[in-house]
Amino acid sequence: MILTKQYRCVHSSSCQCTKGHLSEDVIFLVFRQLNWNPKLIAALSCVCKWFDDLAKRVLWKEFCKTRALKMMLDLQSCGSHSVDGNWRALGKLLIYCSGCSGGRLFNSIQIPGHFVYRTRFSRTSGKSFLLPHCRTDVLYVSDPCEHLDQGDDGDVGFFRGVFKSFMVSKVRRMLIDRGAQLHPTAVCPYCKAKMWNMLQANMVPLTASCKFGAYEDSIEYYVCLNGHMVGICTLLPLSDSEEASESE
Repeated sequence: MILTKQYRCVHSSSCQCTKGHLSEDVIFLVFRQLNWNPKLIAALSCVCKWFDDLAKRVLWKEFCKTRALKMMLDLQSCGSHSVDGNWRALGKLLIYCSGCSGGRLFNSIQIPGHFVYRTRFSRTSGKSFLLPHCRTDVLYVSDPCEHLDQGDDGDVGFFRGVFKSFMVSKVRRMLIDRGAQLHPTAVCPYCKAKMWNMLQANMVPLTASCKFGAYEDSIEYYVCLNGHMVGICTLLPLSDSEEASESE
């Protein structure tokens, strides 16, 4: 891959990085050798605005393609050259469980966000989170990140996901038609956009709790303006969840 060389900071002529830093081609080759290490990409982004711009345009995109190639190809198959939101947000979504600090999305939960080594995302699972007449939409949903023995809350699972072409999706159209309200203060942990509460909009199907083996009245999730999803559920005991899967 040959990139257009940019030797100066694209944001500011006074930036300290303007004299003698590496070209984009060299940085690309270095990070390819490092297998697009996300922690190093994040560290590079903090150096200056030029590196941050390079990371957002190129490095996070290559990381996403390396980590989940089939998913990335599908998300872009509509002909768009970029996914909704941005590549950095999508890269973070692939490897970061947002948790909840309490008083924001999920009021009673106090679990800090953290990085996860690897998570499966499935568009088949995503259909379980869509109402029947919205199931032509494409939604990728992760396996739940399990946090066990959370006191009165029991075993808690956090999950996340992303819509393909959310701007033209049936889910977005339905949210608008129903006059669903955006959360007044909380924003998406991945792209900082405002979010809709799918439970409040009465758009959480029963199949969602069955898919995760969760209590029916415990599942809640939000979708942001860029189509990123973040949610929580209280998990059934293992034997009960197996029974729920069989009934589904």
